[in-house]
Amino acid sequence: MAISKEQRRKRIRLGIRRKISGTADIPRLSVFKSNKGIYVQLIDDVNGTTITSSSSKEIGQAGKVNIEVSTSVGKAIAEKAKKSGVETVVFDRGGYPYHGKVKALAEGAREGGLKF
Repeated sequence: MAISKEQRRKRIRLGIRRKISGTADIPRLSVFKSNKGIYVQLIDDVNGTTITSSSSKEIGQAGKVNIEVSTSVGKAIAEKAKKSGVETVVFDRGGYPYHGKVKALAEGAREGGLKF
């Protein structure tokens, strides 16, 4: 029986999570996409806390998300990270291919000053 797209993504996501983990100094930049939005969080896995987060809804772009919106969300999370004293992160693409919206978000975060 063939696995669904969602099951495949979850399996890939677990493989990624086995290899990477965030700390207070170098948090994990976690990405989640839905049909209506793109969401990103900085997570400290050691303490199990979210340091900061950003989303397309937060920047006033709810609905269909495109490359430009994803870049804006990346810049927004970079700005919030700077305020929290974070400069370096570990990128967690959440099982999604590093292409399109995920790539645009990562490039926006890099433009905003995050290092990964």
